[in-house]
Amino acid sequence: LALLLLAGCGGPGAAGQRRKEMVLSEKVNQLMEWASKRSVIRMNGDKFRRLVKAPPRNYSVIVMFTALQPHRQCVVCKQADEEYQILANSWRYSSAFTNKIFFAMVDFDEGSDVFQMLNMNSAPTFINFPAKGKPKRGDTYELQVRGFAAEQLARWVADRTDVHIRVIRPPNYAGPLMLGLLLAVIGGLVYLRGSNLDFLYNKTGWAFAALCFVLAMTSGQMWNHIRGPPYAHKNPHTGQVNYIHGSSQAQFVAETHIVLLFNGGVTLGMVLLHEAATSDMDVGKRKIMCIAGIGLVVLFFSWLLSVFRSKYHGYPYRYV
Repeated sequence: LALLLLAGCGGPGAAGQRRKEMVLSEKVNQLMEWASKRSVIRMNGDKFRRLVKAPPRNYSVIVMFTALQPHRQCVVCKQADEEYQILANSWRYSSAFTNKIFFAMVDFDEGSDVFQMLNMNSAPTFINFPAKGKPKRGDTYELQVRGFAAEQLARWVADRTDVHIRVIRPPNYAGPLMLGLLLAVIGGLVYLRGSNLDFLYNKTGWAFAALCFVLAMTSGQMWNHIRGPPYAHKNPHTGQVNYIHGSSQAQFVAETHIVLLFNGGVTLGMVLLHEAATSDMDVGKRKIMCIAGIGLVVLFFSWLLSVFRSKYHGYPYRYV
C-alpha cells in the first residue's frame, strides 16, 4: 500500500520538486510585488538571505551596497544612488521588463550583518548575484575604473546577465534654461547698445572665452560627463582622502579641477611673459612681470608633472 501511495504521488523526489517550485514562486511573486511599488528594492539582512542568498533562485539580483544616512557623510553614495535609480527605473518601465532580473539595495545602517557576512568594508559597491551559482570576480562592478553613470552600469548588467537596458533619463531643463538666459542677456546687450557693437569685436573677451573652453576640455570635463566618476575617494581603513586616481585609466572629478587650475597657472605665466616682452611699460615693471611669469610656469608645470608621475608609475622625468 505504501509503495502504491508513493507511486501515485510521484515519490519523495517529486514532492521535493513541488515544494521547491512553490518556494521559488513565492519569492518571485514577492519580488515582483515590491518592484511594482519601487524600482530599487530595499533589503535588510533577513530579506537578503532569504531572497538573494538562499536557493532556489532562477533570477539575477543586482545589489547596491551603500551608506546613505547623513551621518555616514558618503557623498559618492548619494551620487551613485541617483544613477542606480535611473537604471532601475529604465528597466522597470521598459516594455522588455520581466522577472529575470531585479534591482535591490542594502544600506549599511539597515543591513550591517550583510556587510559583515560578505567581508565588505567600502561603499558604494555593486554586485550581481546570478540566477545560478555564486558571484564570480566579474560580478563585482569596477566602480573606480568605470564610474557609476547609469549607462556604464547598464553595459555591465548586459555583460553579466544578457539583459539589455536602454537608459532613459528624466528630462533636464537646466540646459535649455541656461541657453535661454544666455540668449536673453545677449539680446539685452544688443538692444541696449545697438548703436555701439564694438564690444563684439573685442579680441580680449573672445580670447578669454576660448581659453576657458580649452582649459575645461583639456582637463577632462568631457570624460567626467561620460563616465560619471566620484569626486574623490576616502580610504575606509585610514580615512585618507585621495583626490588623484592612482591609475592612468581613470580619474576623479577633483583631479579634473586640480589639472584645470595647474593648466590655468601655466597659461597665466605664459601671458605674463608675453606681456613683459611686448608691452610699453617701463623696464622695472616688465622685469617683475617676467620673473612672475617664469615662476608661475615653473611652479605649476612642476605640479602637473607630479600628477603625471603619480598616474604613470615609473615615469622617469621631473622638472623641479
